[in-house]
Amino acid sequence: MAAPSNAEQTQLQDMEEEEEAGMEEREMESDEEEGMGVENSEDEEEDSSEDEKENEAEIQRLEEQLSINAFDYNCHVDLIKLLKQEGELFRLRKARQKMSELFPLTEEIWLDWLKDEIRLTEEDSNREKVYELFERAVKDYICPDIWLEYAQYSIGGMGSPGGIDKVRSIFERAVTAVGLHMTKGQTLWEAYREFENAVLSTVQPPPGRIPSREEQELLSAQLERMHTLFRRQLAVPLMDMETTYAEYEEWSENGVPETVVHLYRKALQQKEKCKSYEEALLVAEPPKLAEYQAYIDFELKEGDPARVQITFERALAENCLVPDMWTKYTTYLDRQLKIKDLVLSTHERAVRNCPWTMSLWKSYLQALERHGADHQSVSDVFEKALNAGFIQATDYVEIWQANLDYLRRRVDFSKESSKELEELRAAFSRSLDYLKQDVEERFGESGDPSCAIMQIWARIEAHHCKNMQKARELWDNIMTKGNAKYANMWLEYYSLERAYGDMTHCRKALHRAVQCTSDYPEHVCEVLLTFERVEGTLEDWDTAVQKTETRLNRINEQRAKAAEKETNLARHEEDKMEQRRKARAEKKAQKKSRGGEKRKAEQDDYQGDWTEESAPKRQRGNGDNNPDEYMETETGLFGRNATPGNKPGPGGARNAQQGSAVAAQRQNDDRRELRDDSCSVFISNLAYTLEDPEAKLKSLFESCGPIRRVQLITGNRGISRGYGYVQFESAAAVPEALKLDRKEVEGRPMFVSPCVDKTKNPEFKVFKYNTSMEKHKIFISGLPFSCTKEELAEICKPHGSIRDVRLVTFRSGKPKGLAYVEFADETQASQAVLKLDGIDVEGNKISVAISNPPRRNLTDKPGSSRPAGDIMPRQAYGSRGRGRTQLSLLPRSLHRQPAPPGKVENGTAAERAPPPPPSGSTAANAAGEPRSLSNSDFAKMLLNK
Repeated sequence: MAAPSNAEQTQLQDMEEEEEAGMEEREMESDEEEGMGVENSEDEEEDSSEDEKENEAEIQRLEEQLSINAFDYNCHVDLIKLLKQEGELFRLRKARQKMSELFPLTEEIWLDWLKDEIRLTEEDSNREKVYELFERAVKDYICPDIWLEYAQYSIGGMGSPGGIDKVRSIFERAVTAVGLHMTKGQTLWEAYREFENAVLSTVQPPPGRIPSREEQELLSAQLERMHTLFRRQLAVPLMDMETTYAEYEEWSENGVPETVVHLYRKALQQKEKCKSYEEALLVAEPPKLAEYQAYIDFELKEGDPARVQITFERALAENCLVPDMWTKYTTYLDRQLKIKDLVLSTHERAVRNCPWTMSLWKSYLQALERHGADHQSVSDVFEKALNAGFIQATDYVEIWQANLDYLRRRVDFSKESSKELEELRAAFSRSLDYLKQDVEERFGESGDPSCAIMQIWARIEAHHCKNMQKARELWDNIMTKGNAKYANMWLEYYSLERAYGDMTHCRKALHRAVQCTSDYPEHVCEVLLTFERVEGTLEDWDTAVQKTETRLNRINEQRAKAAEKETNLARHEEDKMEQRRKARAEKKAQKKSRGGEKRKAEQDDYQGDWTEESAPKRQRGNGDNNPDEYMETETGLFGRNATPGNKPGPGGARNAQQGSAVAAQRQNDDRRELRDDSCSVFISNLAYTLEDPEAKLKSLFESCGPIRRVQLITGNRGISRGYGYVQFESAAAVPEALKLDRKEVEGRPMFVSPCVDKTKNPEFKVFKYNTSMEKHKIFISGLPFSCTKEELAEICKPHGSIRDVRLVTFRSGKPKGLAYVEFADETQASQAVLKLDGIDVEGNKISVAISNPPRRNLTDKPGSSRPAGDIMPRQAYGSRGRGRTQLSLLPRSLHRQPAPPGKVENGTAAERAPPPPPSGSTAANAAGEPRSLSNSDFAKMLLNK
């Protein structure tokens, strides 16, 4: 090979230099990219670090909150979500464990927990821990998905000794528990058949080899299992069971037996019966209570306990916080099935889901006693019930009574003293202390005003223990608690003494009753006299008569004094009312007197304003019989259609406005006379700035029925006053129109009420206020102003069936941050209070309580009998306060004094005679005192002028 020339060497050197320069440039670019990548990764690390710090702070906050209130369900859920997001699996396991000890977990929480534990414990040595977790999961709710996950997980251990039998056992429990689930049971049956089919493939001999006798027996047994599974599944009404029948036909070499066909057709008929209920559940919105209740009623009529049970379980899986559903289910199990393990486990689940419901705890205690549970178990359940947090003081009284009844039934009273009797007495003493301290401190009352627990204790001591001394001590304590004034309490004590005491104490009790009773003293006196007729001597009779007469005389004197005092108070009130009426009449007379003087002064000024030009025109108008010219003169005078040459001055413009006001008022009066109140509704709180209000109202109410007219009340200048009337063609449309009450119209709630003439029916009240506790309704305060009805309904929906949501607003439509939510029953409302009180809504901590409106004063109470005239009307001031102008708004021509009869101007006296007074004029008016004129009087005066 020849050596390169000098030119070639130079070219090669240049190429090498260019390549080295390119490599250096690429290395620099690579260094820059690496530097930028490092910077980006550092930024990402900083962002993730900040997020981790925020999440850790939130986790610590939630843990602290749970340390204060371990029963905060939502706090548990939030903590579990954060820990799962952060990947803190061991802390997550601990959080789930704590929550499961207090509450039954939902299907979603259990499935997440089980899947995480399966990933953490992949070794066979730890499979038992996962099995234990599955066993806990299937006890909370009957969930097909959890059972399916359990069975599939167990298949992974079928290779271990006894593994196949364990899988079969789990599948059998699964199909027993949820195999009747019409929509989800199919999946579990198919998984079971697939497992047995896999086992079948392992016992079949290879093709071409004759199986041994042992292999033949295994094969026959496995084939029989497959046949049995198909038969069992086809006997159950399930969705898409036709496909299963077709598979069995294809799989079975000898076809489908006749018995299986018969069971299959029977199941098909049952499926058709249930199909409508299943379809209703598919289309219904949660919580589907009505649909499930209808389904349960149907199954109860059918009478199949297994199907009744699975339907209840399905309903409770979606409505686990509805106490009524748990009550119906446990009652059915107690009265029908009576299977100890099933009954007690269901009662335990019920109180775990609804711990605030006393009746569930009470039923649980009775079920434990009914099925022979040991004393310690019953005592533990009772202690849990005391810590459950009931919402009423009376609930604690009832749960104590249930426990005391149980303890009383354990006592053998044939023995003078026993451990059980001492325990019973200690429980009675503890119950009284508990009600006095814990319950009274929390609720402000003991919940047992009539001392029912002490009465039971006294009767037990008297009847079973023959200890009247203890019974009397208890009754003395009862009377000192404010019960001595009630006759029924004394008669109860008297009956106890009559049955187990002696005559001396009976007489003593009745004598004390006569002295202390204030509600029915006559009855107590009659009982004492009857007792002495039967048991007493003449001396005893005389003493009883003397005491009863003295007591009744004193009672009658007290009643007479009370009646006199009440009469004096009523007379005093009437005097005050009379004084107020007189003061108002005097004030009104003075006001009219001042108004008459002012009108006279304005009339003199007005007569001076007439010009020489206008006087002839007035004379021509009044002297001409042509009505057109008459109206032209009047319009020229009042400035309505004045010609350019005859424009009124400032006084004429003022009179023009006053004339239009009179005309508008006259028009309103005419419409009122034509309106039929029975076919009309009254509309108020409309915005003054509402554009074309009549058209707007027509569009709103036209769906209620044919509209005859819409009348909007206007002010002096023709501006809407924000209220009016809508009259329909028939009264049948009125109830539909009233349903639009408080409908929002351009940001303000429109008020719709019946149209009632208050002059004819002064006692009618549109708005009625409930002053008693509404246990099915909750009151919410502290809501953000941006919260809507839909958002509030979504917040409350998980806690029960909502009937109505009402946001409290000002008349302008702006929210007050208050709301009322009505539930279907009291238990749902109570649950909502427990779960929602104190939660954050858009950064606002809300307060939730049972609706208990405060009592209104007598003057404010709807339907009060106090006359309307007793309430002084609030004086209306203008925008400048009391400095509002006092100028009269009447036309000046109406202020002029009528001409004497002898001096008639522009016509005869007959032509210019004033209109006769109305028939209702009083003697005061005839005597010359000023009287109020109606709108029609003003109109007639206006036209005659």
